[in-house]
Amino acid sequence: MSVDTPRRIVLLRHAKAEWSQESDHERPLAERGRKDAPMAGRWLAGAGLIPDLTLCSTAVRTRETWKLAVPELPQRPRTVYDERIYEASLGELIAVLNETSDDVGTLLLVGHNPGVHALADALSGEADGDLLARMNRGGFPTSALAVVQFNGSWKSVEHGVGRLVAYWAPHE
Repeated sequence: MSVDTPRRIVLLRHAKAEWSQESDHERPLAERGRKDAPMAGRWLAGAGLIPDLTLCSTAVRTRETWKLAVPELPQRPRTVYDERIYEASLGELIAVLNETSDDVGTLLLVGHNPGVHALADALSGEADGDLLARMNRGGFPTSALAVVQFNGSWKSVEHGVGRLVAYWAPHE
C-alpha cells in the first residue's frame, strides 16, 4: 500500500457505562450502552467501514463496547488492546497512531473522552458539510463515531492532516 493511499481513522467512544463502586478502569457498560454498542457496529458495516486493525483501550467499558459492536461487521479485524489509550492525552493518542503500520488502510480506535473528541477535532483540518459543527455541538457522546480521512503515512498523522468525512451518534 502506497503512502499516498487514502487512509481512514475511525474513532469510537465507548458506549454508556455504569457509575459503580468499581475503579474507573473496571466500570462495565450500562443497559443503554449494551443497546447502543451494536448500533455503532451496524453503522460501521452499513457505511462500509471495516477496519484493517482495531486499537482498543484496556478499560472494561471499551472492551465490552467492541465485543458488542464487532459481531455486526462482516469480518472481524485484528484487534490490539492497548493500555496507553486509557486516559491518553491528545499527544499520546497521536503517538499511538504514528506507530501504525502503513499496510493498514482503515484503523479503528475505541477509546474515551476527552481524548477521542480532541483527536477527532485536532485531526480534522477540513470537514464535509456541517460535520465538524455537529460533532463539536454534540460533545462526542457515548457510542459516537467520527471518520477522518487523510493521505500519507501513519507517521505523518498530526494536527489538521485530515478531513472529517463522517460523524454519527446513536441518539442524535
